[in-house]
Amino acid sequence: MLDVEKGELTETCGLLIVDGRIAEMGRSISTASADRTIDLNGRVLMPGLCDAHVHAIVPINSFAQLTRWSPTYVAIRAMPILEGMLMRGFTTVRDAGGADFGIARAVEEGLIPGPRILYSGKALSQSGGHGDMRGVGETVHDAHYYVPSLGRVVDGVDAVRAAARDELRRGASQVKLMVGGGIASYTDPIHFVQFSKDEIRAAVEEAEHAHTYVMAHAYTDMCIRHAVECGVRSIEHGNFISDDTAALMAQHNAVLVPTLVAYSTMWEEGIEVGMPPELHAKIKPVLDVGSQELEIAARNGVPMVYGTDLIGPLHRHQSLEFRIRREVLPAAEVIRHATCNATDLFNMSDRLGHVREGYIADLIALDGNPLEDIEVLMAPEKLALIMKDGRVFREAV
Repeated sequence: MLDVEKGELTETCGLLIVDGRIAEMGRSISTASADRTIDLNGRVLMPGLCDAHVHAIVPINSFAQLTRWSPTYVAIRAMPILEGMLMRGFTTVRDAGGADFGIARAVEEGLIPGPRILYSGKALSQSGGHGDMRGVGETVHDAHYYVPSLGRVVDGVDAVRAAARDELRRGASQVKLMVGGGIASYTDPIHFVQFSKDEIRAAVEEAEHAHTYVMAHAYTDMCIRHAVECGVRSIEHGNFISDDTAALMAQHNAVLVPTLVAYSTMWEEGIEVGMPPELHAKIKPVLDVGSQELEIAARNGVPMVYGTDLIGPLHRHQSLEFRIRREVLPAAEVIRHATCNATDLFNMSDRLGHVREGYIADLIALDGNPLEDIEVLMAPEKLALIMKDGRVFREAV
């Protein structure tokens, strides 16, 4: 077994799974009364993977076009996306805008195969912010909640507070804010700073009252600092972070969720899969700073968590983030990003992210040692076992 916290393999032993949890571990577990026995034949067993930044309901490369679709059609199109994530070994994902209680419940009830979904509901955006998909010539914004979309537009402290409360009422695991410009929206350059400090603090306060936290979209150093100073816990993307701001994040116990695979794949394939040229042009500056944020975060002691931020046909590249991070960081550290670091961020470290007695049986088994070759996490054919909640979704003898 792979002890992800220590970054080392442990002695071979057996696991007894009862009611979806690891009930017992040891070298001499009796299987006499077991309904089913699985022999992993010397493979490496580890916790299921986590992706802390997905958009599960986005099967096309356009958030603006998504708003014109039926929510039932979007849900059906999301089904193969979710199944693909699970079959790549991702048993828990955090949705960063768009997914809701309906799709999460369908997975939880076993109606469709997929990872556990920690949804944010709709991301909160100011007018003209990263969640506002109107073009410069458009005025009307359809604010009906069941219009499929990345976010909702809110302005002012009271509106932000009410929207945060509403997302939490709908079961959101965390609140998502757009605090800076982005690639996929039309009217906000990357360097734009979004929301006032009072607006951000209102969302943070509401999240904390609900015993959860705020995750914030932020690329530039100014946007990151803007969010962290107001109590945001999870910084998404963070490409332009400086050493000073990384030190501030460490001081505030904030977490960084880089999504480097999104930029390399969008730059290479974006136009081909339907990305508008004006949005594609925004990628290059973000891509160019690339993996230097990993170095900056690491040397300043900022915890990092695995995220991908892929949309449309690019979802298939979800596991490529392992290779990108491994070019900079040790394999054991990258594996922690997608396991125990992620569950710490999710406030679920008491039940997910490790192979331990009492923990939920989210497990994968590999034909190879990821500490020596992280590429085994990128090859679905090397996943000999995929188990979520004690239910087997793949078993290769």
